[in-house]
Amino acid sequence: MTDLIVVPQAAPRQRLKRLVLDSVSSPITRRVYNLGLDEFFEWYEHEPRPGFTKATVCAWRVALEARGLGTVSINVRITAVRKLAVEAADNGLLALELAAGITRVKGVASKGVRMGNWLSVKQAQTLLNTPDVTTTKGLRDRAILAVLLGCGLRRSEVAALAVGHVQQRDGRWCIVDLVGKHGWVRTIPVPTWVKVATDAWTSAAGVADGYVFRPVNRAGQAGAVGLSEKVVWQLLQPYATAAGVPGIAPHDLRRYAESRIMPNRWLDPRFGGKFRSLRARAIRHYRGSNCCWATHRSRRLKGIWGPSGPSRIWFTRRTTGSN
Repeated sequence: MTDLIVVPQAAPRQRLKRLVLDSVSSPITRRVYNLGLDEFFEWYEHEPRPGFTKATVCAWRVALEARGLGTVSINVRITAVRKLAVEAADNGLLALELAAGITRVKGVASKGVRMGNWLSVKQAQTLLNTPDVTTTKGLRDRAILAVLLGCGLRRSEVAALAVGHVQQRDGRWCIVDLVGKHGWVRTIPVPTWVKVATDAWTSAAGVADGYVFRPVNRAGQAGAVGLSEKVVWQLLQPYATAAGVPGIAPHDLRRYAESRIMPNRWLDPRFGGKFRSLRARAIRHYRGSNCCWATHRSRRLKGIWGPSGPSRIWFTRRTTGSN
C-alpha cells in the first residue's frame, strides 16, 4: 500500500487531493495545500520513486531545501503531504504504519525572529497621502490604506469588510463582529481619521450597503461586487514605490497599526503588561487572556489611537460563567 501516488493519471490524483482539501475549512489553507500537493505530485512523477513512504517525503523536503525556499514555504508544503497521508490512512488507502511514519517527518526549524518591514510615522503619512483624492479610485485607495494602517486588518478582512460592520458603540465608531482568520470574531475601534477617509469614499461612490470596497471602472463608477484580497495587495505596490517604501505588503501596514497607533505599555506605564495583551487581542485576537474587547459593561482607558489625537478603547474582564 505504498503505491498511493504512483499512478500518473490525473483523476486519481484529484480524488486524493480532494480528501485533503475537503478536510480543511479555510479557503487560504485550501489554496496553499492545493499548490503544495500539485508540486509534490509533479516532483513524484519526475522519476521513479519507491512509494509513498517516509523516505519519499524526506526526499521531498530535501528537494524543497535545494530550491532555496524559505522555512515557512517548506513547512507548509510538508504539512500538506502529512495531511495527505493522514486522510489516505483514514479512508483505507494507506497502511496506518506508513501514515504514522510520514507524519513524523519534521519540517525545517525556524531560528530567530523575522523583523519584517516597519514604517515610521512619516512614512505612513506619506503613503496615506499618495493616492489622488480628486478621483473616485484615489478616494477608495486612500480609504483602504487608512483601514490597513489604522485598524490593522488583514487584506482578506479588508476585502470582506461590509458597511454593516461599521457601527457606533458608546459614541465611538467600531468595526463590529468582524470574522477573521480561523473564524475568529472580534470588534476593532476605528480612529476618527480612518472614518473620515472611508466616508469620503462611500459618499463619492454611493456605497450604502454591501461591500465597502469595490472595483471602480474608467468612468469612476463603483461596481456592485467586492474586491479580491489579491487586488488589495496589488494596489499597495505603486503607492509604496511612490512613497519611497517599495516592497512593503499589506501585512507590514498591519504591523504598523500594532506598533505605532495602538496604545502600549511603553507609552503609559500605568497599564503595564496587561495593556499589551489587550492590544494583541484587538489586532490578532489571541486566546489566553481573560480580557476581551467589548462595547458594553465597559471601563474606559485613555490612550493613543491614531495620529489625529487621543481616543478611547474599551475592555471588559470576562468572568467564569458570565453570559
